[in-house]
Amino acid sequence: MNDNVIDNKKDIKSMTLAELTEELATLGEKAFRAKQMYQWMHVNLVRSFDEMTNISKALREKCAANYQYTDLKVVQVQESKIDGTKKFLFGLSDGNVVESVWMKYKHGNSVCISSQVGCRMGCKFCASTLDGLERNLLPSEMLDQIYVIQQLTGERVSNVVVMGTGEPMDNYDNLLKFIRILTDENGLNISQRNLTVSTCGLVPKMEMLAEEKLQITLALSLHATTDEKRKKLMPIANRYSIAELMDTCAYYFEKTGRRITFEYSLVGGVNDTDEDAKELIALARPLCCHINLIPVNPIKERDFVQSEASRIQAFKNKLEKNGINVTIRREMGRDIDGACGQLRRKHTQSLQTMEEGVRA
Repeated sequence: MNDNVIDNKKDIKSMTLAELTEELATLGEKAFRAKQMYQWMHVNLVRSFDEMTNISKALREKCAANYQYTDLKVVQVQESKIDGTKKFLFGLSDGNVVESVWMKYKHGNSVCISSQVGCRMGCKFCASTLDGLERNLLPSEMLDQIYVIQQLTGERVSNVVVMGTGEPMDNYDNLLKFIRILTDENGLNISQRNLTVSTCGLVPKMEMLAEEKLQITLALSLHATTDEKRKKLMPIANRYSIAELMDTCAYYFEKTGRRITFEYSLVGGVNDTDEDAKELIALARPLCCHINLIPVNPIKERDFVQSEASRIQAFKNKLEKNGINVTIRREMGRDIDGACGQLRRKHTQSLQTMEEGVRA
C-alpha cells in the first residue's frame, strides 16, 4: 500500500499543514482554508468533513469525493477494575483491528498506541508478533487512536507512548510524520518531551532518528545483557549486536541531548540473575540512561513466567546501589489482556473460529 493512499484516495488526515495547504491550492482554495480544515481535524477532532461547519458545502463534498478521511471505529473496550486503565480495540477501514491503552496517572493521562497491524520482529515474549505483520499504519491511523480516546474519555491526553503493537522504526516514514503532526502547534500540540517511541533495536533507523534532533524519548527494548541471551529472546539480535546498540545509544544522546530509556522485561530464571544485573550495570554506566524494569506479562502461547517480586526488588536495588537510575514499571490493566497484542489476537481468533463454524 502506498503511504497515505487508501482505496486510491489520498489520506487527508495524514497531511502536514504545509502539504494540506499545497493540496487545497490545487483545488483553487486559499491557505486559510487549509488552516481551518487542519484545525477541524487535529484540534476539534471531528469525525467527518460534514462536521466542518465553516467550510462550504461544495468544498466539503469535493473533499469527500477526492480524499480518504480516517475515522477509527471502536470495536471493543475493556476497563480494569483494578486501576481504571482502558484498553481499546479499533477497527480500520480495511477490516483490520489495532489496540491502544489509556492509563490515568497523577501527572496526567497517557495513551499507548500501535504503529503497525501485527509485527514481524518475532520477540519471544510478545503476543503482537505471533501472527506476523499485516501492514503499516498510516500517520492518521496512529493519530486517530489518540483522538478517539481523548473524545471518549473527555480528558486531555498529555503523554503518548508508541509502544503498542508493531515496531515503530519498521514504519519509520509514517512514524516521523505522525510525530510532526502530533506535536505541531497548530494541532493537538503535545510536547515532544511527552512522547516516547520504543524500538527493539533497528540500528540504521535509530541513527536516522538521531539526525532529526527531536526532543522525544527513545526507549530501547534491551531485555538481555549478552548477545547470546538476547538472540534467544529477540531475533533482531542476530542482526545487531549489543555493542552496536550501545554505540548507537551514545550517538543518539550526543545528537539530541535526550536520555535513553532501556526497557528490560524480567523473565523468571532467564534474565533476572545477579550476573544479569552486574552485566546490565556495566552496559548502563557509560551512558546517560534510565532503566525501566518490566515484570513480564505472561502470554499463553509462551512458557515465560514473571520473576518473583523479591527477585525484581533485589535486581532494582543492585542497580541503584551502583548509581543506575532505575524504576519498576507499575503494572496497569493486568486484568484486561494487559500484554501488547493480546486483545487483538483474542478478537482475531474469535472471528476465525466463527468463520470455521460457518464453513463446517
